[in-house]
Amino acid sequence: MLVGTWRPKPNEGTDVENSEIAKGQLVVVATPLGNLGDLSRRALELLEKADVVFCEDTRRSSTLFSAHAIAVNGRLRALHQHNEASQCDEVVDRVGSGQVVVLISDAGTPGISDPGSRVVAAVAAAGLEVTTAPGPSAVIAALTISGLATERFCMEGFLPRKAGERERIYAQWTNEPRTIVFYESPQRIVATLAELRVHFGERRVAVAREMTKLHEEVIRGTVSDVADRLAQRQVLGEIAVVMAGAAEAPPTEESAVRLALAEQFASGMSTRDAVASVAESLDVTRRIVYAIALEIRSGEGH
Repeated sequence: MLVGTWRPKPNEGTDVENSEIAKGQLVVVATPLGNLGDLSRRALELLEKADVVFCEDTRRSSTLFSAHAIAVNGRLRALHQHNEASQCDEVVDRVGSGQVVVLISDAGTPGISDPGSRVVAAVAAAGLEVTTAPGPSAVIAALTISGLATERFCMEGFLPRKAGERERIYAQWTNEPRTIVFYESPQRIVATLAELRVHFGERRVAVAREMTKLHEEVIRGTVSDVADRLAQRQVLGEIAVVMAGAAEAPPTEESAVRLALAEQFASGMSTRDAVASVAESLDVTRRIVYAIALEIRSGEGH
């Protein structure tokens, strides 16, 4: 599924104003999740022209450069979870001196469960320019192919190792209405799904594996169903899990009564008839319905 190197022809599909790379800036560049053809034109240009490229793993980034025939020329610097804090000053100094500094991770968008956020914060705090060449993101990729609601979602990153910390997160998810996205390792995915089925067995879930790669797969179903299916096989590759949020709670008795009374009043029904009708249809005592009806009527000026 890997594609060859792309090179733009002069003036082909480029914005003249944006074709030149400004000096003195940090550029957060998204790189392919797996398929090397997903590197954007602008990302390619930035990797070619940057003064220095900070990356999570210099060996892996060298492979990306080689695949696109980009000369490294000693420009790669390691920036990972163990040295990010200590690298902030160097990045700030480089940007402040007018260099174009590119930040990439092993795959996807830096700073999303990958190193990068501290460096971005440090450069921004220094009053220097931070911009982005957006592109692949495992969060968005998994969400958009999950078949679940995409309008509102939350990202949880990798779940903690300690059982107690995971249980606290699961408790928060009990009433979380947004779609939930998180990452998991192939070694832990079966155990994690077994935990999730205890709390969310009937929720819909999509487990996206090896996105954009040769063996891409999305397993969809209820948490219980997917847990059973994956427990019977070996699971390999990079994994993102998308789980439906909590269903909307049914209306409370009072809100249901208010809504029904409002509909009856809007149709011109008298208070007595509306109370009788709503009490019978919702199986609520007439006294409760009547008290709510009086409150509504007093607010209307009747």
